[in-house]
Amino acid sequence: EIFGPVVTVQPFETEEEVIALANSTNYGLSATVWTQNLTRAHRVGAALKSGIIWINCWLVRDLRTPFGGMKQSGVGREGGDDALNFFTEAKNICIKV
Repeated sequence: EIFGPVVTVQPFETEEEVIALANSTNYGLSATVWTQNLTRAHRVGAALKSGIIWINCWLVRDLRTPFGGMKQSGVGREGGDDALNFFTEAKNICIKV
């Protein structure tokens, strides 16, 4: 998984084809969709298998919302209530006196 300012540009014919291409990787940290069609943005965003989908932007993040990848990207979620669950280890200590 590459971490850095890298972009891949690949031509495609249909929306279904580009979704299949994007989802064909073993990783799914984030994805970016650029479109003027809000209905398409919602449809494609829902179909992509990534932890965060940016629409017409990149690296915009509210720390109160969960962030993390899918598939082989990342472990768990950071941000919001998900961070509390991820960074909390439940333990039960029972003592009979």
